This record gives sequence, structure tokens and C-alpha cells, in this order.
Amino acid sequence: MSPLPATIPALVRTRVRAAVRRAARLTPEETTGRALILRLVSLLLQYPDSELTAARTELTTVVEALPATPAAEHLARFTTWFAAQTPDALERHYVEMFDLRRKSSLYLTYYLHGDTRRRGMALLTLNQRYRAAGWDTGGGELPDHLPVVLEFAALVGPGGGEAPLRQHRRGLELIHQALTDADSPYRHVLGALLTLLPPPTEADRAAVAQLVAEGPANEEVGLDPYGTYGDGEFAPPGTFVPPAPAPSTCVPPAPTSRTEGPR
Repeated sequence: MSPLPATIPALVRTRVRAAVRRAARLTPEETTGRALILRLVSLLLQYPDSELTAARTELTTVVEALPATPAAEHLARFTTWFAAQTPDALERHYVEMFDLRRKSSLYLTYYLHGDTRRRGMALLTLNQRYRAAGWDTGGGELPDHLPVVLEFAALVGPGGGEAPLRQHRRGLELIHQALTDADSPYRHVLGALLTLLPPPTEADRAAVAQLVAEGPANEEVGLDPYGTYGDGEFAPPGTFVPPAPAPSTCVPPAPTSRTEGPR
């Protein structure tokens, strides 16, 4: 298997302190190949900034060198489209698919817990899992952002490393379905990932159908939907979070601007 070109590892942004390698029922070659697919999926699901778009030729070369598998076929279809688009078109499409649509958001705990307090605890637990494995994400993204979860899976291995992916299987299915419904080429990136996971059960399919129909859970207005971590909030960047209630006064407070979150 061809190694990643020298320019690609820097793009993956692993920022590893130390990673625990767990035993898996795979050969070393299979484990390495699986990690490469996970790294590629992580990279291709990141925002297509100038650094990523400049590496499209190298990415296409890496994908073309993969052994023939369903995952490789999905990635080849995506990189063919990815390489043919202008940078502006890629940026607009990414924002439309992942920032402005709740059913294809890349924040996995939203699908499992919705806008409830349980989501804050789930994010904290996920971050603790990373720290227990000796991995520091660098703090640039929430711990449930799919590219971050994929980096962890690639580093730690098929056992504990991929556990968060298996836990959020239904959310991944929903994202894939939403991207398919939107006819987005990013459906192939999610399709590649899903080939690495166990097939969905009937319960999984029923749960996804319910998510499509009803959406994730919500709590009443006035509850902090994400909780806090450190000095910041768990809310994804750009998401609207209601401000704290103003103190009582006889004079109505002046209107304030609010940041609108994804539709």
C-alpha cells in the first residue's frame, strides 16, 4: 500500500501526544489500511480551505492507490468530483450541507441527545475518553465533530478507537441519508465510512426513520442545551444559544442582536 505523501499528514492535524494501540482481530496490514481510510474520510470531511484544496491532486493519487474495496470505490467517486470543482464552489457546497442543515450536521451527539443537558455530559465523556487514551485534540473543535472522532479512531485502532463511531451509528446513517437525499457527493465519503462499520440492525433503521420524522429531542426553553466545559460552551460554532435572562426593570430593555444558527 502506498504511504501518504509528505504533504498529507500535516493536513490531518493529528496533534498526538501518545496513542494507545488496542488489539484487534485484524492483520497489521488490514489495521494500517483501515486507519488510512479513516484518516482520508476525516480529512475529506473537513472544511475545504485553501490548504485542503491545494492538496487535491495528492489526495486523488492516494485514493487511486488504495486496494479495491467498497470504501475505496466510494472515495474515488468523491475525489473525482472534488478535484473538478472550483474552491468557491466547494466552500459553498460544504457550508450548505454541513453548517446550514441539521440533518447533516457533523456533530454526532446532537443526533443521540438533541438539544438536552444529556448532550453536555456526552461531550464531556467523549473528551475524557480521548484524554484517557493520551490524545489531545488541541481544542479547536468539539470532541463529537466527526473528523475529530475519525482521527481518534485511526490513531487508537478498531477496538476502543472506533467505539464512538459504533455508538453513533444511527447518527451516521442519518447524515448519509440526508446527503443522499440532497444528491451531495459527500454521500460517498459517509458511504466509505459506513462500509467499515457493522451493518445496521432493524432497530437502527427504525430509529433513523424516527429521527427523520421527529428530529432529535429538545428540552424546554430556559435550559442550557449544551452545558459548559472549561471556559467555553459546548455549542457548535455559529449555533444560536439563548442569552441569559435580563434582570427585572421597569423600562423595557433595548433590543439586542442575536446570532442565527443553522436552519
